[in-house]
Amino acid sequence: MTPEDYCQQKAAQSGSSFYYSFLFLPPQRRQAITALYAFCREVDDVVDETSDASIAQTTLQWWRHEVKQMLAGSPNHPVTKALQPHLQTFNLRGEHLLAVIDGMEMDLTQTRYLDFPALERYCWHVASVVGIMSASIFGYTDQRTLAYAEKLGMAFQLTNIIRDVGEDARRGRIYLPINELQKFEVTAAEVLNAKHSDRFEALMKFQLARAQAYYNEAFTLLPQTDRRAQRPGLIMAAIYRTLLDEISNDGLRVLQHKVSLTPLRKLWLAWKTWINPARIQPT
Repeated sequence: MTPEDYCQQKAAQSGSSFYYSFLFLPPQRRQAITALYAFCREVDDVVDETSDASIAQTTLQWWRHEVKQMLAGSPNHPVTKALQPHLQTFNLRGEHLLAVIDGMEMDLTQTRYLDFPALERYCWHVASVVGIMSASIFGYTDQRTLAYAEKLGMAFQLTNIIRDVGEDARRGRIYLPINELQKFEVTAAEVLNAKHSDRFEALMKFQLARAQAYYNEAFTLLPQTDRRAQRPGLIMAAIYRTLLDEISNDGLRVLQHKVSLTPLRKLWLAWKTWINPARIQPT
């Protein structure tokens, strides 16, 4: 199996909506974004699939060393071997790759966030910086596109947090800021015990509104000249905003189950957005 095949398999097996945004890219950009996505999956899996925090910490340290080896031209892992040829072409920076690992390390030491600025910092590391690197791979001519990508990454991560509230709670994690739980009089115990209430519904409506605001801010920042190049990100936005609509239509019952879209629906949204990226606008 070649390094490229390994990354392709990693991306396809994940079942992530991101996979559908890669399908229509030209080969070199598709290989680069698939390798970047595989890197993010590898370091994320270290935290999600390793029960011993000390082992996970050691593994992340190995990945830090591997990133430095890749930057020096001597990668060892299939993912870094696949990613290394694209670093210079698409201006992918080592500090951004290491920032992703920083975000994964935060998950080893922190299960609560006091307020939104603290959560925002976490989201920047695990999502916004990935958005910036992805935009570089997709191609841009205007620096404002990187600001768009940063905000869009934030919107994606906030959507993930909303979708995964119940799943995260079963792992003992609550990403909803503590001061916002208090504002809506929802206790951590209610979240951990999957207790749905009118108060929890109001809290989640607040989270949905903020995520939508980040999507709108991102779309406002995207220059028209780069809209076609940035279609993969707009595909993801189409899928994720539809997911938010489904969560809302389901009564915000994210504590009970995880809402998802079918592969066929994701593919249909991807195709429609690729053909007409102008359809994705602020609401």
